[in-house]
Amino acid sequence: MLRQLYIKNFTLIDELDIELHPGFSVITGETGAGKSIILGAIGLLLGQRADSKTIKQGADRCVIEAHFDLSRYQLQPFFDENDIDYDATDCIIRRELTAAGKSRAFVNDTPVALSLLKELGDMLVDVHSQHQNLLLGKQDFQREVVDTLAKDQEILASYQQAYTAYHDKQRALQQLRQEMERDRQNLDFLQFQYDELANAQLVEDEQEEMEQQRETMTHSEDIKTALYETQTHLVADEQGVLPLLRQSISAIRTIAKVYPASEEWIARMESCQIELKDIAQDVDSQLERIDFDPQELERINQRLDKIYDLQKKYHAETVGELIQQRDQLGHQLSQIENSDEAVASLQAELTQLQSQCQQHADKLTKARQKAAKEIERQLRERLVPLGMPHVRFEVAITKGDLRKDGQDDIAFLFSANTSSPLQPVAQVASGGEIARVMLSLKAMISGAVKLPTIIFDEIDTGVSGKIAERMAEIMQEMGANDRQVISITHLPQIAALGTTHYRVVKQESKAGTTTRMQLLNPEERIHEIAQMLSGSDISAAAIQNAKELLKS
Repeated sequence: MLRQLYIKNFTLIDELDIELHPGFSVITGETGAGKSIILGAIGLLLGQRADSKTIKQGADRCVIEAHFDLSRYQLQPFFDENDIDYDATDCIIRRELTAAGKSRAFVNDTPVALSLLKELGDMLVDVHSQHQNLLLGKQDFQREVVDTLAKDQEILASYQQAYTAYHDKQRALQQLRQEMERDRQNLDFLQFQYDELANAQLVEDEQEEMEQQRETMTHSEDIKTALYETQTHLVADEQGVLPLLRQSISAIRTIAKVYPASEEWIARMESCQIELKDIAQDVDSQLERIDFDPQELERINQRLDKIYDLQKKYHAETVGELIQQRDQLGHQLSQIENSDEAVASLQAELTQLQSQCQQHADKLTKARQKAAKEIERQLRERLVPLGMPHVRFEVAITKGDLRKDGQDDIAFLFSANTSSPLQPVAQVASGGEIARVMLSLKAMISGAVKLPTIIFDEIDTGVSGKIAERMAEIMQEMGANDRQVISITHLPQIAALGTTHYRVVKQESKAGTTTRMQLLNPEERIHEIAQMLSGSDISAAAIQNAKELLKS
């Protein structure tokens, strides 16, 4: 419930601090007094987008703040999920706008995003304006009304889960078929690519080995010369390293007994001798192998040219990447070959999911059909006292394709008399009839949804007299059922039935035009209703009529 509203520097309001009450309240005032301004401020609190032009001229900042009592509405889980402090008896929502165009929102002093503010606002206040009457012609709105009164949220959630699985599988099957069609169109080209890579008989690391072989053959004479010289220096009879080393070892041994330190030298030189012998043998072995073979070099060059061409063609850096592409092409060809089986498997899964989705859709339809009968009954009961004695109303439900909200096409059909055929309500109902239908629907919805505050902005358009009085009684009943109902009205019959009465006035002064809102005492209320009855010249009869309205 909205307990208190504070507005500062918003369009024509310099400062407004008003306490609001439970039950059925009415707000009156002359056209242009600023009632829509107050609604605009409330709209900003509910997450509507802001415009810096709404800040009062000359001010640099606008503040709108509201205090709510949430103690009867089990909203703590929302606050816990969004890490916001929860105070059931005093929830404070604040919106700040600056002349520079900046906007900030707070819930219990915690900064929040506009989307979160709107989500919370939708749970706290329902503002019904004349613009909302247009929703009566929208199938989405009609379906939401039926679902709300059917209380089928669990059934709808189960259906939507099944539909999501079915829809995802449907897309997967469609994508597979598109890929199959694309692959089959490219089958010859894919096969050609695979055959070309497969026939190349590629071997991992062969490129590096052949490039090394080519380097060796290309420089074979230089290599042989270097190896020959090395062999000569190591093993030449007189000047070779090994013969000279043997001589050195023999010389040292002659002094080993008299010079013990030479023992270590002998061991180290013998170790060097063994290593040098191995090197000499390896060099000799390699010397015999090095040979220039023009035919082999030609074969290597041809093989490398083939590999280079494939790498350029397939944008690969290594033979390993070519092998990987060959294997991928093979897998792709295998998939094309087995694609009919894959499609059949997916189709079987899709059929099963469609069957499950259809079962949930049928349950949803039954729940909606049951609710539709109750809506028809209640609406007739409510509309007859509202001046429609011969009204006919039908919630037509026909089956269409499976979609996210079910497969039901819902239409509200209406006729104000027995002779006219039923037609979509938005096409045949007058403005006053639509207002009465919407009020009746709102009364029904308010019984199913524990919405703390409902605001009606001139729901009485197109009605008067006893009908207006009956509409006021409906709003009064709604306000008595643990919720707050506020009606902005121009009709004295509605204003007289409010538990509390507020008046919005526009005042002119040297400082400019300002809007004020005040709670009326009993005497002020009589005067306001009398003025609504007779205009600016209030007669004694109007005063008496106002008293009678309030008394009744």
